[in-house]
Amino acid sequence: MRSYRALWAVLAVASVCAGCGRLAPPPVPAGEPAELAHHGRTTVWSDGEGGVLRLKPDGTFTAERVCGDYDIDAFGPRNEPRSGSGTWTADDWKGQTSITVSYDPGDVDSGYQALREGTTAKLWTYVGDPDDGHSLCILTQQHG
Repeated sequence: MRSYRALWAVLAVASVCAGCGRLAPPPVPAGEPAELAHHGRTTVWSDGEGGVLRLKPDGTFTAERVCGDYDIDAFGPRNEPRSGSGTWTADDWKGQTSITVSYDPGDVDSGYQALREGTTAKLWTYVGDPDDGHSLCILTQQHG
C-alpha cells in the first residue's frame, strides 16, 4: 500500500512539472564547445531554413531572416526570424566563443555559443525559455 502512495506522489509531481513546462530543456546540439579564430567567425552562417547571418571583419553584420533569441517584451515581436544589420562582438571564455549580434538602432540582440562537430563549426542558442519547450536555433558555417 505504501508503494502505491509513493507512486501517486511521484506521478502528481511529474504532472505538475509537465503542466508548468518541460521536465528538461531541449538538448544542446551535437558537438563540442569551440573557440573560433577571428577568420572562423567572420564568415557566412546559415540556419538551414533560408536564414543567413554574415559576420564581417569590421565588426558589422547583415542578417536575412535569421533565427535567434530576440525576446523583446510581452508586447513586441517575439523570437521571429530577423533581417537587418548592426554590430557584433565575440568573447572567448574557457575554450568557447560567444557571439552577440546587436541590431541597429540597438533595439534587439541575440547571443550564440560556438560548437564544433568534426570539421563543421556551429553557432547555437535556445529560442525563448528552454524550460517552456522552445526550439533551438542552429547556424552552420558556410564554406566557399
